[in-house]
Amino acid sequence: MTKLVRNPKEPNWITNFKISLPLDISYIPIGLACGILLNAAGFNTLNSFLLSLLVFSGGAQFLIASMLTTSAPLLTIVLMLFFLELRYALLGSSLSKYLTGQNFWFTLFFSASLNDENYAVNYLKFSTDKKWTPKDAIQLEHWSLFFWTISNVVGSLVGSALTIDLTVVHFALTALFLYMIVMQIKSFLKVFVAIISIFLAIFFLTLTKSTLGLVASTLVASFIGFLIDTWLRKRKMKTGHKSKLIKTFKNPAGSPEE
Repeated sequence: MTKLVRNPKEPNWITNFKISLPLDISYIPIGLACGILLNAAGFNTLNSFLLSLLVFSGGAQFLIASMLTTSAPLLTIVLMLFFLELRYALLGSSLSKYLTGQNFWFTLFFSASLNDENYAVNYLKFSTDKKWTPKDAIQLEHWSLFFWTISNVVGSLVGSALTIDLTVVHFALTALFLYMIVMQIKSFLKVFVAIISIFLAIFFLTLTKSTLGLVASTLVASFIGFLIDTWLRKRKMKTGHKSKLIKTFKNPAGSPEE
Protein backbone atom coordinates (compact mmCIF):
# COMPACT_ATOMS: atom_id res chain seq x y z
CA MET A 1 0.00 0.00 0.00
CA THR A 2 2.69 2.50 1.01
CA LYS A 3 5.15 1.36 -1.71
CA LEU A 4 2.85 2.12 -4.64
CA VAL A 5 4.87 3.83 -7.39
CA ARG A 6 3.25 6.92 -8.85
CA ASN A 7 2.29 6.94 -12.50
CA PRO A 8 3.17 10.42 -13.85
CA LYS A 9 0.22 10.23 -16.26
CA GLU A 10 -2.25 9.37 -13.50
CA PRO A 11 -4.00 12.12 -11.48
CA ASN A 12 -2.88 12.38 -7.87
CA TRP A 13 -6.35 11.73 -6.48
CA ILE A 14 -6.53 8.36 -8.25
CA THR A 15 -3.08 7.34 -6.97
CA ASN A 16 -4.00 8.43 -3.44
CA PHE A 17 -7.25 6.50 -3.70
CA LYS A 18 -5.31 3.34 -4.61
CA ILE A 19 -2.97 3.90 -1.65
CA SER A 20 -5.89 4.32 0.74
CA LEU A 21 -8.06 1.53 -0.69
CA PRO A 22 -6.85 -1.34 1.57
CA LEU A 23 -7.49 0.90 4.57
CA ASP A 24 -10.87 1.99 3.21
CA ILE A 25 -12.03 -1.59 2.65
CA SER A 26 -11.12 -2.51 6.23
CA TYR A 27 -13.51 0.18 7.48
CA ILE A 28 -16.56 -1.29 5.74
CA PRO A 29 -17.46 -4.17 8.15
CA ILE A 30 -16.66 -2.12 11.27
CA GLY A 31 -18.54 0.90 9.89
CA LEU A 32 -21.59 -1.23 9.09
CA ALA A 33 -21.59 -2.67 12.62
CA CYS A 34 -21.15 0.79 14.12
CA GLY A 35 -24.08 2.18 12.10
CA ILE A 36 -26.32 -0.70 13.18
CA LEU A 37 -25.42 -0.20 16.85
CA LEU A 38 -25.93 3.57 16.65
CA ASN A 39 -29.38 2.98 15.22
CA ALA A 40 -30.13 0.57 18.05
CA ALA A 41 -29.02 3.25 20.52
CA GLY A 42 -31.54 5.74 19.09
CA PHE A 43 -29.61 7.54 16.34
CA ASN A 44 -31.48 8.08 13.09
CA THR A 45 -29.63 7.92 9.77
CA LEU A 46 -28.98 11.69 9.64
CA ASN A 47 -27.55 11.74 13.16
CA SER A 48 -25.39 8.69 12.41
CA PHE A 49 -24.10 10.47 9.31
CA LEU A 50 -23.24 13.64 11.26
CA LEU A 51 -21.64 11.70 14.11
CA SER A 52 -19.48 9.68 11.70
CA LEU A 53 -18.45 12.81 9.82
CA LEU A 54 -17.67 14.96 12.85
CA VAL A 55 -16.26 12.39 15.29
CA PHE A 56 -14.67 9.82 12.92
CA SER A 57 -13.58 7.40 15.63
CA GLY A 58 -14.83 3.86 15.92
CA GLY A 59 -13.98 3.57 19.60
CA ALA A 60 -15.65 6.89 20.40
CA GLN A 61 -18.79 6.07 18.43
CA PHE A 62 -19.12 2.63 20.03
CA LEU A 63 -18.64 4.32 23.41
CA ILE A 64 -21.36 6.88 22.67
CA ALA A 65 -23.81 4.16 21.60
CA SER A 66 -23.14 2.10 24.72
CA MET A 67 -23.32 4.96 27.23
CA LEU A 68 -26.49 6.39 25.73
CA THR A 69 -28.25 3.06 26.12
CA THR A 70 -27.38 3.13 29.84
CA SER A 71 -28.74 6.70 30.14
CA ALA A 72 -25.32 8.03 31.16
CA PRO A 73 -25.15 11.79 31.86
CA LEU A 74 -23.91 13.96 29.01
CA LEU A 75 -21.00 15.23 31.13
CA THR A 76 -19.80 11.68 31.72
CA ILE A 77 -19.93 10.89 28.01
CA VAL A 78 -17.98 14.06 27.16
CA LEU A 79 -15.31 13.34 29.78
CA MET A 80 -14.92 9.71 28.70
CA LEU A 81 -14.58 10.80 25.06
CA PHE A 82 -12.01 13.43 26.05
CA PHE A 83 -9.74 10.90 27.74
CA LEU A 84 -10.31 8.28 25.06
CA GLU A 85 -9.36 10.67 22.26
CA LEU A 86 -6.56 12.48 24.09
CA ARG A 87 -4.01 10.36 22.21
CA TYR A 88 -4.64 12.43 19.09
CA ALA A 89 -2.79 15.33 20.68
CA LEU A 90 0.35 13.17 20.54
CA LEU A 91 -0.37 11.75 17.09
CA GLY A 92 -1.04 15.19 15.66
CA SER A 93 2.10 16.68 17.19
CA SER A 94 4.25 14.00 15.53
CA LEU A 95 2.81 14.98 12.12
CA SER A 96 3.03 18.73 12.67
CA LYS A 97 6.57 18.96 11.32
CA TYR A 98 5.32 17.73 7.94
CA LEU A 99 2.54 20.35 7.80
CA THR A 100 4.61 23.49 8.20
CA GLY A 101 3.43 26.37 6.03
CA GLN A 102 -0.19 25.18 5.83
CA ASN A 103 -2.94 27.64 6.65
CA PHE A 104 -5.36 27.41 9.56
CA TRP A 105 -8.25 25.89 7.59
CA PHE A 106 -6.07 23.17 6.09
CA THR A 107 -4.77 22.25 9.54
CA LEU A 108 -8.31 22.27 10.94
CA PHE A 109 -9.68 19.90 8.29
CA PHE A 110 -6.58 17.72 8.51
CA SER A 111 -6.99 17.39 12.29
CA ALA A 112 -10.72 16.70 12.03
CA SER A 113 -10.18 13.75 9.68
CA LEU A 114 -7.19 12.25 11.52
CA ASN A 115 -7.54 8.80 13.07
CA ASP A 116 -5.21 5.98 14.15
CA GLU A 117 -5.10 4.11 10.85
CA ASN A 118 -4.65 6.97 8.41
CA TYR A 119 -2.12 8.48 10.83
CA ALA A 120 -0.02 5.32 10.56
CA VAL A 121 -0.14 5.37 6.74
CA ASN A 122 0.58 9.09 6.49
CA TYR A 123 3.44 8.98 8.98
CA LEU A 124 5.06 6.13 7.06
CA LYS A 125 4.56 7.90 3.74
CA PHE A 126 5.97 11.19 5.05
CA SER A 127 9.04 9.44 6.48
CA THR A 128 9.77 7.24 3.45
CA ASP A 129 8.39 9.08 0.40
CA LYS A 130 9.90 12.49 -0.35
CA LYS A 131 7.14 13.20 -2.88
CA TRP A 132 4.35 12.72 -0.33
CA THR A 133 2.81 16.13 0.36
CA PRO A 134 0.30 17.47 2.91
CA LYS A 135 -2.29 17.58 0.11
CA ASP A 136 -1.75 13.87 -0.54
CA ALA A 137 -2.05 13.18 3.18
CA ILE A 138 -5.34 15.02 3.58
CA GLN A 139 -6.73 13.26 0.50
CA LEU A 140 -5.90 9.90 2.07
CA GLU A 141 -7.64 11.00 5.28
CA HIS A 142 -10.73 12.13 3.39
CA TRP A 143 -10.96 8.87 1.42
CA SER A 144 -10.95 6.90 4.67
CA LEU A 145 -13.48 9.33 6.18
CA PHE A 146 -15.72 8.90 3.11
CA PHE A 147 -15.72 5.10 3.34
CA TRP A 148 -16.26 5.18 7.10
CA THR A 149 -19.18 7.60 6.87
CA ILE A 150 -20.90 5.74 4.03
CA SER A 151 -20.49 2.44 5.88
CA ASN A 152 -22.07 3.99 8.98
CA VAL A 153 -24.99 5.34 6.97
CA VAL A 154 -25.59 1.99 5.27
CA GLY A 155 -25.35 0.27 8.66
CA SER A 156 -27.90 2.70 10.08
CA LEU A 157 -30.29 1.94 7.21
CA VAL A 158 -29.82 -1.78 7.77
CA GLY A 159 -30.34 -1.31 11.50
CA SER A 160 -33.59 0.58 10.92
CA ALA A 161 -34.94 -2.48 9.11
CA LEU A 162 -33.92 -4.88 11.89
CA THR A 163 -34.89 -5.36 15.52
CA ILE A 164 -31.73 -5.50 17.64
CA ASP A 165 -31.50 -6.26 21.34
CA LEU A 166 -29.74 -3.36 23.06
CA THR A 167 -27.59 -5.82 25.05
CA VAL A 168 -25.69 -6.32 21.80
CA VAL A 169 -24.52 -2.70 22.03
CA HIS A 170 -23.03 -3.27 25.48
CA PHE A 171 -21.37 -6.51 24.37
CA ALA A 172 -19.88 -4.83 21.27
CA LEU A 173 -18.23 -2.09 23.31
CA THR A 174 -17.03 -4.56 25.95
CA ALA A 175 -15.53 -6.78 23.24
CA LEU A 176 -13.88 -3.75 21.59
CA PHE A 177 -12.17 -2.59 24.77
CA LEU A 178 -11.19 -6.12 25.80
CA TYR A 179 -9.46 -6.43 22.45
CA MET A 180 -7.70 -3.08 22.99
CA ILE A 181 -6.52 -4.21 26.44
CA VAL A 182 -5.26 -7.58 25.21
CA MET A 183 -3.33 -5.96 22.35
CA GLN A 184 -1.58 -3.60 24.81
CA ILE A 185 -0.54 -6.24 27.33
CA LYS A 186 3.22 -6.20 26.91
CA SER A 187 4.28 -6.22 30.56
CA PHE A 188 2.98 -7.25 33.96
CA LEU A 189 2.69 -3.57 34.88
CA LYS A 190 -0.12 -3.10 32.36
CA VAL A 191 -1.87 -6.22 33.64
CA PHE A 192 -1.49 -4.90 37.19
CA VAL A 193 -2.94 -1.49 36.28
CA ALA A 194 -5.83 -3.15 34.41
CA ILE A 195 -6.68 -5.22 37.50
CA ILE A 196 -6.45 -2.15 39.74
CA SER A 197 -8.76 -0.23 37.41
CA ILE A 198 -11.41 -2.97 37.72
CA PHE A 199 -11.53 -2.68 41.52
CA LEU A 200 -11.37 1.11 41.37
CA ALA A 201 -14.26 1.18 38.89
CA ILE A 202 -16.39 -0.94 41.23
CA PHE A 203 -15.43 1.26 44.20
CA PHE A 204 -16.09 4.61 42.51
CA LEU A 205 -19.29 3.43 40.82
CA THR A 206 -20.59 2.35 44.23
CA LEU A 207 -19.40 5.59 45.85
CA THR A 208 -20.72 8.03 43.23
CA LYS A 209 -23.69 5.90 42.11
CA SER A 210 -23.18 7.28 38.60
CA THR A 211 -21.00 6.62 35.56
CA LEU A 212 -18.75 9.51 36.64
CA GLY A 213 -17.14 6.82 38.74
CA LEU A 214 -15.67 5.39 35.53
CA VAL A 215 -13.93 8.70 34.86
CA ALA A 216 -12.55 8.83 38.40
CA SER A 217 -11.33 5.22 38.28
CA THR A 218 -9.66 5.79 34.91
CA LEU A 219 -7.75 8.83 36.18
CA VAL A 220 -6.69 7.19 39.46
CA ALA A 221 -5.60 3.92 37.79
CA SER A 222 -3.62 5.84 35.15
CA PHE A 223 -1.93 7.93 37.84
CA ILE A 224 -1.02 4.82 39.85
CA GLY A 225 0.45 3.22 36.73
CA PHE A 226 2.43 6.40 35.99
CA LEU A 227 3.83 6.53 39.53
CA ILE A 228 4.89 2.87 39.48
CA ASP A 229 6.50 3.22 36.03
CA THR A 230 8.37 6.37 37.09
CA TRP A 231 9.60 4.70 40.28
CA LEU A 232 10.82 1.62 38.38
CA ARG A 233 12.68 3.79 35.86
CA LYS A 234 14.41 5.76 38.62
CA ARG A 235 15.28 2.55 40.46
CA LYS A 236 16.80 1.06 37.31
CA MET A 237 18.87 4.21 36.68
CA LYS A 238 20.04 4.25 40.29
CA THR A 239 21.04 0.58 40.52
CA GLY A 240 22.30 0.32 36.94
CA HIS A 241 20.69 -3.08 36.42
CA LYS A 242 17.33 -4.75 36.48
CA SER A 243 16.31 -5.98 39.90
CA LYS A 244 13.91 -8.90 40.29
CA LEU A 245 11.07 -6.44 40.94
CA ILE A 246 11.80 -4.48 37.76
CA LYS A 247 11.99 -7.68 35.72
CA THR A 248 8.63 -8.77 37.10
CA PHE A 249 6.87 -5.53 36.15
CA LYS A 250 8.69 -4.55 32.95
CA ASN A 251 9.24 -7.90 31.20
CA PRO A 252 6.70 -8.92 28.56
CA ALA A 253 3.76 -10.72 30.14
CA GLY A 254 4.35 -14.42 30.28
CA SER A 255 7.98 -14.26 29.10
CA PRO A 256 10.88 -15.67 31.10
CA GLU A 257 13.16 -13.33 33.00
CA GLU A 258 16.31 -12.14 31.34
